[in-house]
Amino acid sequence: MNILFFLSPKQDLMYVYDDFTLRQTLEKWENNRYASIPVLNRRGEYVGTLTEGDILWGLKKHHGLDLEAAEEVPISSFPHKRDYKTVTTSMDQLVEAAMNQNFVPVVDDRGMFIGIVRRQAIIRYCYDKARAEQQHISKPEKKPERKREAAAVH
Repeated sequence: MNILFFLSPKQDLMYVYDDFTLRQTLEKWENNRYASIPVLNRRGEYVGTLTEGDILWGLKKHHGLDLEAAEEVPISSFPHKRDYKTVTTSMDQLVEAAMNQNFVPVVDDRGMFIGIVRRQAIIRYCYDKARAEQQHISKPEKKPERKREAAAVH
């Protein structure tokens, strides 16, 4: 199976750049319900994953922060609890990473971010495949009927 079958391409995703301010990040994230998003540099390389928790702990560090002051706080100053492991083409790597991550960042052989594979897409594929196999097993194959030849009467 090709990893690109599961890929959600970069142009369809929400991500932030590592030089965004906290305010820019919050405004971009505001209307989405993602728990974590990819962080890219301006060259298009994946540099990490930002979570809601990272933002909350960062806000604690910058107590008394208002929205205007958030324009001065670079998002890169927020430490990441962990960055998601990237993959290139290996399905084994993809499945292994998806067991521990909501999504798997996919990079090309130059290290450029090209999209993500959501864990949900992998689970859906496995579920559909298992269901189809189960239906195939539960239906007994029909043996072709043999035509009976009438005995010739002379």
